[in-house]
Amino acid sequence: MKMCVLCKKSYRLGGTRILLRGHYNPTYTSRKQPNLQWMRLPGKPGRFKVCVQCRKGSKKKAR
Repeated sequence: MKMCVLCKKSYRLGGTRILLRGHYNPTYTSRKQPNLQWMRLPGKPGRFKVCVQCRKGSKKKAR
């Protein structure tokens, strides 16, 4: 499963509602995946998958 190492963000289920004769019928559900990028974390060997929001936040803290 795709998941951020730092904030544990993973997929969300989203659906589209189609109007059928005056009633909403939730027929399609799909997974919305987070935007994960490879990144090296300081103090840990190797690379990890981190979401973009955590990646941007870590660069701001390093400055």
